[in-house]
Amino acid sequence: MNTADLGLEEEGREALPQEGGGGRRVDVPSTALFTDQYELTMLQAALAAGTAERRSVFEVFTRRLPEGRRYGVVAGTGRVLDAVENFRFDADVLAFMGERGIVDEPTLEWLSSYHFGGDVWGYPEGEVYFPGSPILRVEGSFAECVLLETVILSILNHDSAIAAAASRMASAAGDRPLIEMGARRTHELAAVAASRAAYVGGFATTSDLAAGFRYGIPTVGTSAHAFTLLHDTERDAFQAQVDSLGRGTTLLVDTYDVAEAVRTAVEVAGTELGAVRIDSGDLLLVAHRVREQLDELGARDTKIVVTSDLDEYAIASLAAAPVDAYGVGTQLVTGSGHPTCSMVYKLVARAESADPKAPLVPVAKKSSGGKTSIGGRKWAARRLDEHAVAEAEVIGTGPVPAELADQQLLVELIKGGQVLNREPLDAVRDRHAAVRARLPLSATQLSRGEPVLPTEYL
Repeated sequence: MNTADLGLEEEGREALPQEGGGGRRVDVPSTALFTDQYELTMLQAALAAGTAERRSVFEVFTRRLPEGRRYGVVAGTGRVLDAVENFRFDADVLAFMGERGIVDEPTLEWLSSYHFGGDVWGYPEGEVYFPGSPILRVEGSFAECVLLETVILSILNHDSAIAAAASRMASAAGDRPLIEMGARRTHELAAVAASRAAYVGGFATTSDLAAGFRYGIPTVGTSAHAFTLLHDTERDAFQAQVDSLGRGTTLLVDTYDVAEAVRTAVEVAGTELGAVRIDSGDLLLVAHRVREQLDELGARDTKIVVTSDLDEYAIASLAAAPVDAYGVGTQLVTGSGHPTCSMVYKLVARAESADPKAPLVPVAKKSSGGKTSIGGRKWAARRLDEHAVAEAEVIGTGPVPAELADQQLLVELIKGGQVLNREPLDAVRDRHAAVRARLPLSATQLSRGEPVLPTEYL
């Protein structure tokens, strides 16, 4: 890990290639079983009733943001597109369902040729959202749309939660880069998705090589305490690391005595030492002492990286400290206390019959306990004030008012079953930074509060 790897040098930052090709496109098995059984039993009953082919509109939204959060972040859209493309019932999957008696033979026959042929619209990945925002709209026959509920929600709920936490951390960090290093704190596959979502939210690098391989995210890493403990002395460990990785490496200085380690680090690497990492103790106090010591030793360009169970509040508390980068793990990959966004996937309109020309009828759940929904295919727009700052999330089912026509949020992602575009991950990351900058300043406050924009329905 050198200072360029940390993102401390902005010059020469390369754009990521198309997602799925830059990283490398990774072959994945069918996503068809990333679902709940009731979706398949609903399909069986609808096929038998003759209602399965009715044109339908499903929408993904959340009724509320996690407590205290002021905005949400859309993340995982690119992974949703991959999941829809790979939603196939191959021979092994069909055999499994047949052996278990999950659905009957006519349904298995229908599933054998399943391919989503509908349309998907959604907020662009990296956008922000608010309660009621139609984050994703899936249109097609009831049969083909209902099967996608669980896989879509599992991706969007997880990735958006991580991206929201990452965005708050990035706001707290300001211009200081963030390193994602939470792979060991979550499921091995969730770690890859978390790294991707963190990058969308504003992190600069990841320690997870699978994320680098799959998505092209810059990767970093040097050594842990085990490397120091392996050697007879701390000096021996530092010398071995510098000999192998060069003077621009980052040396971990809190295994024993921090002041002694910093002194030894500069003696071994010289004033060209890239960075030191502090992973324990009173980070605010220790960072000030380490900066003073490095400067006294002539290592004025040596950076300071801090880790150790950071969250957005800890990062904000270090704003006045001489810290150059932050490494974040557990709190990031668990959504900093909010590991899901409580998004739902609801039928909001369906045709009166299987006739392709049959008109759509709005439908909605009516129940107590705050679980109601609003029927009808929706559009969404973000109204801006005279300073081009967002002031409201406007959602409607009728004609779009002329003054909001150029502020509409949903874009077409899939048409007739074909993915229209896969964006470079850097473009998604840059979009989020730009969108967040157009929110009211209170959006970046870490204190608990209501959503920074009201949701208005027309």
